[in-house]
Amino acid sequence: MHRWSGVEQGRRPAVSVIVALAALLLLPACGRKTGDALEEALENARPESTAAEPTRAEPAPPPAERGTEPFTPPALAALDAEAKWIDRPVRDGLKMLREAQKQETVLATVDEALALENDSAAANAKILSALGRLPEPEQADLEARIDRHVTGDLGSTNPIMISTSAEFDILGLTGFGLFSFDRILEPFATAETVASWQTSADGLLDKVVLRDDILWSDGRPITAHDIAFTYTVIMDPRVPVPAVRSGTDQLRWVHAYDDRTLVFFHKEPLATNVWNINFPVLPKHIYEKTWEQDPTLKDSPEHVTLEQSPVSGGPYEIVERKRGQQIVLRRRASWATVGGTRVREEPFFKEIRFRIIEDPNTSLLALKSGEIDEMILLPEQWTTQTKGEDFSGRNTKVTAPEWVSFHFGWNIETPFFADRRIRRAMSYAFDHDAMLEKLCYGLYEPAVGTFHQSSWMSPKKKLEPSKQDLDKAEALLDEAGWTDHDNDGVRDKEINGRLVPFEFSMLVNQQPLRVAICTLLKENLDQIGVRVNVRPTESTVLQQLTQEKKFQAYLGGWGAGTDPDSSENIWATGAGRNFTGYSNPEVDRLFAEGRRVLDRAKRAEKYARIQEILYEDQPYTWLYWRNSFYGFSKGLRGYVFSPRGPYHYSPGFSSLWMPRE
Repeated sequence: MHRWSGVEQGRRPAVSVIVALAALLLLPACGRKTGDALEEALENARPESTAAEPTRAEPAPPPAERGTEPFTPPALAALDAEAKWIDRPVRDGLKMLREAQKQETVLATVDEALALENDSAAANAKILSALGRLPEPEQADLEARIDRHVTGDLGSTNPIMISTSAEFDILGLTGFGLFSFDRILEPFATAETVASWQTSADGLLDKVVLRDDILWSDGRPITAHDIAFTYTVIMDPRVPVPAVRSGTDQLRWVHAYDDRTLVFFHKEPLATNVWNINFPVLPKHIYEKTWEQDPTLKDSPEHVTLEQSPVSGGPYEIVERKRGQQIVLRRRASWATVGGTRVREEPFFKEIRFRIIEDPNTSLLALKSGEIDEMILLPEQWTTQTKGEDFSGRNTKVTAPEWVSFHFGWNIETPFFADRRIRRAMSYAFDHDAMLEKLCYGLYEPAVGTFHQSSWMSPKKKLEPSKQDLDKAEALLDEAGWTDHDNDGVRDKEINGRLVPFEFSMLVNQQPLRVAICTLLKENLDQIGVRVNVRPTESTVLQQLTQEKKFQAYLGGWGAGTDPDSSENIWATGAGRNFTGYSNPEVDRLFAEGRRVLDRAKRAEKYARIQEILYEDQPYTWLYWRNSFYGFSKGLRGYVFSPRGPYHYSPGFSSLWMPRE
C-alpha cells in the first residue's frame, strides 16, 4: 500500500491518498489477469539491462511554468562519493505480517469464531484472532472473487487525481508506488517494486534502485523515468492535484539517472522527507504527449479514453466501469509473472468488484444476501440490525479503533463564520451528547481536534469535548452583533447597509446518519434564532463544492495521515484542502517548525500546540472519532486493523483471502 491511498486523509491520500492516508499516504498493491497476446508482449518488453551510467547527468529540462526552480543534478558518481549513504528498510508487508502472526497466540478456532455473535470485547478479540490470520500454503483460493462495497463513484481513475476514500480503495490496487508503511505507520520501501533505498547522511538525498521486473499493464517497463516525469506533472500548477502536490512540493527535484536509479533531491533535511518522496506514478509513455495540451488530465479525447481504460502499474487493472454502479478489477498476470518467471507473490483474489451503493440500508441488505462481502457498519446497524440469523447466517462483524474524525466545517470567508465567536457559538449550540448517545448509539468517542488522543502528537493537556450550552451560544451571538433586530424570530445583522438574516445551508452526504446529525443541528439552532437548510447531496458533488469553496457549511470527515504534517494541507493558510479558508500565522509557523525538528518528542510539542489553537479557533466543530465497524462475509479471512482501518496500510487489503472449498 502506498501513502497516497489513505481514507479522506488531509494531505495526500495516504498511496493514495495518500487519501489520503495517503492516503494521504500509502495503499496496498494488487493485480489482473491478461490474455496470451499481452503476456507475450510483456515477455518481449522485459528490459534486458539497465542503461549505462553517464559520466555527467543531462541538464534537467527547463522548469518554466512548473512551480520548480532551475536545477542541474550532479553526476551520480559525485553523489555516491559524497553522500555517505545510509541503508533504509526495504520490506514485504505480507512477510512482515506472517512473521508477526507466528508470535501471536490464537484465541479461538475458525469454527468457534464463526459461531460467535460478537456481543463483547472478548468475542471481538477471538474473531479477529482466528479470522485475521494469513493462509497456509495452498490454502487460499486464487480463483476467488471478492465483492467490495464503496459509497461513491470515482471522480477519476488517474492516480495523481486521487482524493476520495473510494479512489484510495480502488486506485491503491491499480497504482504503482515505491513506498509503504506498516500497522504502526512506520515507513519502508516496498520489496515488490524496490531493490534498494538509501538516504544521505545530511538528509538531503534519497536514492532508490528499482527492480528490473516491473511492467505497466500495456507491457512497457516501469522505469525511474516514469517517477521523474510524474514529479514534473504534479508540480505544474495548471494540473489540479492539490492533495498529491502537498508534500511533493517540498522536493527540490527528482532525477532518473538511468532506467532503475532514481534520486530525490530535498530542499531541506525535514522529518517529513520520508513521506514527501511517496507519490503516485504515471506512465510517461502514455502522458508525455498529452498532459501539456490538456493539464486538466481529463478533458481531451485522449484523457477521456484513459479515464475509462487506464494503464495500471499495480497488481490489478480496471476491466469494467459502469458509472454509479460498479467497477471491476482483475488480477493481471504480468504482475506476479514476468518473462515466464514468478517474481512476486500472486494476489489472493482473481477479481475484485466494487459495488457502488450510497444508501447504507441497501448496502446492508446486499451484505445479508451475499451480493457484497464487506462493508462499514453504521452504529445503528451494528447495534440493532446485525443480530439475527439474516445477518449471522452469512456474515460476522468486527470492530477496532480507527483515526477517522468527523466535523462541521464553517466557511470563514462567508459573513456568517468569519468571527471566531460565531464558530464557537455553533459548537455550544449543538447537542453533542444526543448525537453520541442517540444517533451513534454510544459507539463513538467525541473528537476535540485533528489528532487522535492516542497518537503521539496529541496534546498531553486534556481538551474537553464540546457540550451543549445554549446560554453561552446566545451570548456569543449577541456579542458578535447577531441579534433579532426586526423581531421576526431570526437573528440578523447589518452588513454593507443591508440587514442579513442568519440563515445558511449545510452540505452533507446523503447517508442517513450524517443527514440526521445535520438535522439535529438544525433543531438546536432553531432554538436560538438561527436557520439551517440541510442539503443532502452525492459524495462527488459534495467533494467538488467543498474544493471550490462553494458552500457555507458542510459535514465531512478526514482519515489520519501517516504523519501529523499531512494535516498542514487542511490548516495552513491557502493550503489545497483548507476548504474553510482558515488562517492563523502561529499555526503556519508551527507546521513549518514541526517538519524541521527531527526529534519526535519535540515535534509532538509543535503539533500539540496546533491542536490547542484549532480547539480555540473552532474552524471546525469536531463531532466524533469513527471507530472501525465492519461486516464481513464468513468466507473472508485475513482482515487485520491499523489506525487507518483494515485497508490503508501494508499489507492492508492484500492480506484478505478466501479459503478453497
